[in-house]
Amino acid sequence: MNSPVRVAAVWCPDWPVVAAATDANISLHLPIAVLAANRVVACSEVARADGVRRGLRRREAQSLCPELVLLDDDPDRDARAFEPVVAAVEELAPGVEIIRPGLCAFRVRGPARYFGSETDVAERVVDTIAERTGAEVLVGVAEGVFAAGLAARHGGIVPPGETPAFLAPLDLAVVDRPELVSLMRRLGIHTVGAFAALPAQDVLARFGPDGAAAHRLARGLEPRPLVARLPPVDLSASKEIDPPADRVDTVAFVARTLAEEFAERLTSYGLACTRLIIEASTEHGEELSRTWRHDGVLTVADIADRVRWQLDGWLTGRSREDRPTAGVTRVRLAPEDVVEHGGAQLGLWGDTGADDERAHRALTRVQGLLGPEAVVTPVLGGGRDPESRVRYVAWRDAREPSLPLEPPWPGLLPPPAPATVPPNSPPVSVLGENGEPVGVTGRAFLTGLPTTVSLGRGPGRNVVAWAGPWPADERWWSPVQARRRAWMQVVLDGAEPSAFLLALESGTWQLAGIYD
Repeated sequence: MNSPVRVAAVWCPDWPVVAAATDANISLHLPIAVLAANRVVACSEVARADGVRRGLRRREAQSLCPELVLLDDDPDRDARAFEPVVAAVEELAPGVEIIRPGLCAFRVRGPARYFGSETDVAERVVDTIAERTGAEVLVGVAEGVFAAGLAARHGGIVPPGETPAFLAPLDLAVVDRPELVSLMRRLGIHTVGAFAALPAQDVLARFGPDGAAAHRLARGLEPRPLVARLPPVDLSASKEIDPPADRVDTVAFVARTLAEEFAERLTSYGLACTRLIIEASTEHGEELSRTWRHDGVLTVADIADRVRWQLDGWLTGRSREDRPTAGVTRVRLAPEDVVEHGGAQLGLWGDTGADDERAHRALTRVQGLLGPEAVVTPVLGGGRDPESRVRYVAWRDAREPSLPLEPPWPGLLPPPAPATVPPNSPPVSVLGENGEPVGVTGRAFLTGLPTTVSLGRGPGRNVVAWAGPWPADERWWSPVQARRRAWMQVVLDGAEPSAFLLALESGTWQLAGIYD
């Protein structure tokens, strides 16, 4: 193994909290906790002051801090939010390795010789990140990534050659091997220095490669050298239009050339685009941006078509008030999602799916004229009632349910589901044998036998059969979002339809669904 080199680590304290709070537009001065699998994975300094710690269950954390703001863990969000920080570091020191969102490192020798010293580098990194992103970071310098990360937590620079002495008094838990640390504590070894003093060959023989790697860290050595990331490649393509174009055919000609350039750039990296961002701007500064999704890879013709459709919808398809007031001066294409290009796969008998493609082109054309939300398809997800289980997504967008289908869903209506859900639930009158209104008690019993039901302003119809009620007490822990309802299925005499789903909420019955 190579001896560790001088490394600078840039650490953003409580980064999951910072990213989540920024995304939710919440002040970092509040007590905040980020949860994953109902346990705290990160918390703010204010929350820690009230006793909240990583690993606590939700209820334990809320019992310690009733004002605690709870946010969901999202590693993808953390990584996206950390990218501007890494870009700011790369302005001063190329060759940055991202350890995890919130922590990155780089070799400090070159920047230190350029800026004067390691201290100067650390100060410049802190100032640059604050200026570019507003994030507060700490910088530490030591031999190796592991020691530099710990030095960053202390906001200090370890002098050359003193990394083992810096690590020695630290608690052994910093090596992040819970089982190994637990065993060492039972053997009376509590510090990094005490662990580092053990013979390396004995540690390898007893604990295997993972224990040997932890032992190297404790001795101030690194299991592997620093691996710098490659800066992201700009795959976008743009073209200036001079003079500005206010005709679709003019823009379409430019779009074809731009689409060829864009596709060629992706192909040179062995990639193809499945989700495309098309941006256009006018001479007066008006801008339009839209994302197009495709189940397969977008060819040159596909890209050119979408540019033409989008600009056609912008220049001619909108109302006069929404049309741009000047000609288009710039068109830009950027991939939002790419895949490795493996070529097109035909059907078993050479079928190219021409009918599906024609339908897709027609629907995409409508989107180009009226916007992405003009063509939507339903996606069934989890939930307790028919209305909340269905989510409408734009044509060719990711068909992901808003809630998972998997149980448990206490209070879920029994099958079958109603075929029709009215967009506006009309009021319903449910009467008993003596003409008195029928309600539901707190113990989920009907106050009377339903005999007559009036749908909206229509005449009353006799109840042939009924089932229920099924109570649903949703979000009882939130006074603002709490909702209590009771469901009942009824079959009425007379003309079709005859089977209905009724919902009682706040003392009023409503029509919630119609069965075929």
